[in-house]
Amino acid sequence: MFALLVLRNAFRHKLRTTLTIAGIVVAITAFGLLRTIVEAWYAGVDATSSTRLVTRNAISLVFPLPLTYAQKLRQVDGVAAVSWANWFGGVYITERNFFPQFGIDADTYLDMYPEFVIKPEERKAFLVDRNGAIAGRKLANEYGWKIGDRIPIRGTIFPGTWTFTLRAIYDGVDAKTDETQFYFHWKLLNETIKQRYPKRGDQVGVYVVEIRDPTRAAEISQSIDATFRNSLAETLTETEKAFQLGFVSMTEAILVAVQAVSFVVIVIIMAVMANTMAMTARERYAEYATMKALGFGNDYVAWLIFAESLGIALLGGALGIVLTFPLAHAFAGAVGTLFPVFNVSARTLAMQVGAAALVGVVAAGVPAWRAARVRIVDGLRAVA
Repeated sequence: MFALLVLRNAFRHKLRTTLTIAGIVVAITAFGLLRTIVEAWYAGVDATSSTRLVTRNAISLVFPLPLTYAQKLRQVDGVAAVSWANWFGGVYITERNFFPQFGIDADTYLDMYPEFVIKPEERKAFLVDRNGAIAGRKLANEYGWKIGDRIPIRGTIFPGTWTFTLRAIYDGVDAKTDETQFYFHWKLLNETIKQRYPKRGDQVGVYVVEIRDPTRAAEISQSIDATFRNSLAETLTETEKAFQLGFVSMTEAILVAVQAVSFVVIVIIMAVMANTMAMTARERYAEYATMKALGFGNDYVAWLIFAESLGIALLGGALGIVLTFPLAHAFAGAVGTLFPVFNVSARTLAMQVGAAALVGVVAAGVPAWRAARVRIVDGLRAVA
């Protein structure tokens, strides 16, 4: 009887209830989409490995490091392997086609990234082809690339048109893996630079250092930086996670704004819902007084309002969650490779459920309290 009464009360004013549910759907959907955007911004951080360090020039990423540092890095206690990479920053067809491009030491780099799943025959084809390249699955799908395609990229940092042959496509080991990156041979880049600009040869952008014990990351980082202290190119070594967070911090103001908007949306719909429940309770004071006269307690009346508010909020929340998935998919398709990983996580779904429940409970608080305190005489007087 209680559930049936709640259901009938909730849809007694069908238009009002429908509009309220529609507002909750929009709010919960917007909340979920905004939270997904925030998580996508941190996707690179979440996918980092605790066994990898990044060593760069202490002044700035703009300044390179000598190739000779590789051997000294391998001699630092606790270091298991060393590789390196250069940011390329080229343009594919138009400036709108942005995606990360790196020249890597192919012999060592891929071994340090087990999250990149590459077919053995494709990996071998890449290693033996001086002009070969590897692309992530999402990137290849975005531009319709297939194995054997010739991919021209116009250099910005390194002038000229560089044409690569796609020899391999990697898949991520899980949904958190970035599949929008493009890799080619650092040796090709270095040889070309040495021909054109001899003084810029044998230099790398960053070193990737694999360590045996993640708990010694801070100690090993200090040892590496101490090794090159007072040299012409001092280093700054940090965990891969800290390195990625450095890029995220550059857009921290945007992230704060997006997060603020996501919570403001919930606050607004909470106010709308509270107004709806207040109107509902005022219209039924006479009914609540009659129920009390028949022997129903204050708690029963209060729970009727709470259950009605919570039911409407959760129904709207459920519809909003369902709608989040197609909207997120459409958004991911619209932005292309801007967000390498764009998935609605379980954490976001839990926050959406929690937000809907919070809206329902808070909105019913004051109306339920007032309805529970209404006096029988006052309520019945309103009938007369």
